[in-house]
Amino acid sequence: MRICIVGCGAVGSLFAANLAQLDDVEVWAFDTSQPHVDAINGHGLRLSGAGDVVGDVQATTDASSLPGCDFGIVATKAMHTRSAIAATAHAFKAGSVATVQNGLGNEEALAEYVGNVIRGTTFPAGRIVEPGHVQWDVRGDTTLGPFEPRPAAMADIERLADACTRGGMPTKAVADARGPQWRKVIFNASTNPIGALTGLTHGRVVERPDLRMLVSGLVDEGKAVAGAQGIVLDADPEELIDHAAKPEVAYDHKASMLQDVEARRSTEVDYLNGGIVRFGREHGVPTPLNQAIWALVKGVEDSWTI
Repeated sequence: MRICIVGCGAVGSLFAANLAQLDDVEVWAFDTSQPHVDAINGHGLRLSGAGDVVGDVQATTDASSLPGCDFGIVATKAMHTRSAIAATAHAFKAGSVATVQNGLGNEEALAEYVGNVIRGTTFPAGRIVEPGHVQWDVRGDTTLGPFEPRPAAMADIERLADACTRGGMPTKAVADARGPQWRKVIFNASTNPIGALTGLTHGRVVERPDLRMLVSGLVDEGKAVAGAQGIVLDADPEELIDHAAKPEVAYDHKASMLQDVEARRSTEVDYLNGGIVRFGREHGVPTPLNQAIWALVKGVEDSWTI
């Protein structure tokens, strides 16, 4: 089996390095960072922290050099989905492509270029320490299921889930993956921007009663939007938020949006809070808190150009 990771940042690296532990899987990675690619090819892809792993991954910045693959796992930031799959789609003519990205709209972008799309949600998290080395901060499960308009075959989804699980990334194949996806969207939209705006880690956001109340308000709006679409969440985002705040889970973890703000990079807020606002408008559900948080984060991004 050949699997290509499209976007070998922190999350993509977790999948790439762990899958590379399997004798029956050949792992390729496409990334635009030449130093990262050079380090991976020179010394392997190293994970440390929640797991110490070195994976033998074939990495490239040249999408045209990718061979045909049975599966793709897209792990770029949401704003890069379309350009990434446009460059790599030729490798998946006979394969299936999964998204494990944050936010809403990634599956639709993939479906413009490939025929078999897998809706994915993953909770492991980390950060790049240096080229070729990723700190694995948070373990967690992954869920894969068919993207209804352009679904991959269930047998293929199960095959990919099995490989991920055997490699050290516990993954379930389900018939309807919208519940897990929306649970994480609500989780991220309710916590990540608060951390990005305050500079606080997840645990420190949760332990402040005023911020925790704001988080709950954002959760309630997200639940209402999901419910208006007939989506049944697989678990309560509130429980996940409190669980992640434990010291042994993600108390000290800086959300990816906070990492982006500190580095003055564009955030995924358009696909998180912005996505909830857009779906809310479509289904007549008011989302004033998500609208406000979306505007505040966009204002922070605009301040970098002054």
